Amino acid sequence: MKTSEVFKSFLSNIKIEEIKAENISYRYGRITKALNECFRDTDSKTANSLQVGSYGRYTGINGISDLDMLYFIPASKWATYNKAGGQVKLLQDTKSAISNTYASSDIKVDRCVVTVNFKDAHIDVQPVFIEEDQDYTYPDTYGDGTWKVTKPRKEIDAMVEFDSNKNRNLRRLCKMARSWKNKHGVNMGGLLIDTLAYNFLKSTAYFDEKSYDYYDEMCRNFFKFLHDQPKDQKEYGALGSKQRVKVRKSFKKKAKMALDLADQAIEAASDKTKHNKWRDIFGNDFPKYQDEEKEARAINLHYTDTEEFIEAYYPVDIRYDLKIDCEIKQDGYRDGLLREYLFKKIRLMPNKSLKFYIERIDVPHPYTVKWKVTNRGGASNKTKQYQGPDY
Repeated sequence: MKTSEVFKSFLSNIKIEEIKAENISYRYGRITKALNECFRDTDSKTANSLQVGSYGRYTGINGISDLDMLYFIPASKWATYNKAGGQVKLLQDTKSAISNTYASSDIKVDRCVVTVNFKDAHIDVQPVFIEEDQDYTYPDTYGDGTWKVTKPRKEIDAMVEFDSNKNRNLRRLCKMARSWKNKHGVNMGGLLIDTLAYNFLKSTAYFDEKSYDYYDEMCRNFFKFLHDQPKDQKEYGALGSKQRVKVRKSFKKKAKMALDLADQAIEAASDKTKHNKWRDIFGNDFPKYQDEEKEARAINLHYTDTEEFIEAYYPVDIRYDLKIDCEIKQDGYRDGLLREYLFKKIRLMPNKSLKFYIERIDVPHPYTVKWKVTNRGGASNKTKQYQGPDY
């Protein structure tokens, strides 16, 4: 397949499914209606609210679970809430209004927003007052309470304008970067990804008239751009709004890994290697090498690909960080960590003991840990034992 066809297919694979988009719009509509009934005595499902975040900037991908919206409180209500305890009361009133529609849902106030939890996603609802120049004032309940300013409309407008000036490459790059983030567990927020993609394309005019045929090169150069960012930079000015976007954790090391893989993909002589390297970067949504099953059946006539993937069962949208390590025991060697064995290029024997464990995690409780064992290579193709037990 040509580069353009492969990347078109990739972007199609990560597009938010139509049924998912319809469900999101339905929920946004119901929440908007509930708030309009409470604060304005109307039943509109679209007026006085704004979809923001990755979904509002149209840079989200399939599996998105972190959704955001603003609801515009009538200016006449300012005096009601601009007093001691007013920030808490505004959020509590917002929660109560939503509870009239989603009575059985888990709804809670979380400092600046009201979070409505569903089984497959959550929507953060932020009540705001409209200010001049597309700014919005929102309540922050931290400490004794205060009012702060957010500027998502400027971020959306900057995305729309810049994307059109860059031959629609910005949003596509943002989406591909999210796929990389989810594949490798890069702890980056959506606004940071969009801002860095914006900064990258702003730094060069080379891709202004380019399209899918150059997406391998564009991705490769973007990963180099990420790797070349200052090591000690802790925040960036968001596209459009210039509000501060924090760097949760350094992404340079994982960007370097992606850069090396992209170089190998571009330089690869065979299509199979190209596909496999890009899949190492972007995960299973990147198209497989089209003759993969044909070659596997040359080894085993009855070959069928039975491997299962987590994204087929759960939405994947990386927002937290964890580190997994592994202890190894094998005859003739001192006990140690798997990464030390690999670094020293010590041979792994057939009979060995591997103990995997989570060394560090910042996922809030409660959570469930699942993993799987996958067998690869000629031996698994011959025996048809591609997947070990799931846990």
